Amino acid sequence: MASEEAKRSSNGAPPMMKPTTDDRKLSPAVTAESTTSPPPPKNVIIKSADMKDELQKEAVNIAISAFEKNSVEKDVAENIKREFDKRHGPTWHCIVGRNFGSYVTHETNHFVYFYLDQKAVLLFKSG
Repeated sequence: MASEEAKRSSNGAPPMMKPTTDDRKLSPAVTAESTTSPPPPKNVIIKSADMKDELQKEAVNIAISAFEKNSVEKDVAENIKREFDKRHGPTWHCIVGRNFGSYVTHETNHFVYFYLDQKAVLLFKSG
C-alpha cells in the first residue's frame, strides 16, 4: 500500500508541506546568547568640559542608557535632558547627533561635550 505522499513523489511532483512557525524562529541558544551577552564597550571621548568629574561620569552613563533605550537622536537627547532636570534641577539642554554646530552660554560648572562612539552629546545648564 502506498501512501498519498509516496504517490505524489513517484509522479515527480514534490509532496506539499506546510511551513511551521518553528521554521521561522531563532533557535533558543541563539536567542539566549544574544540577550545575555553584554553590549560592546562604548568609546567615550570628552571633547570639552566645564563640569566636575563625577557629574561628567553621570552624564556619560545616562547617555549610554539613553542610547540603549532609544534609536532616534531626538529621543536620546530628550531622555538625557529629562534625567538631568530631574536629578539636578532645571533647566538643562541637550543636543545629540553626528553633525551639528553650536555656540552656547552656560552656568559655570554645568557644561560637557563628549562623543559616545560616533555620536556627539552636548549637555549644558542655562536659564
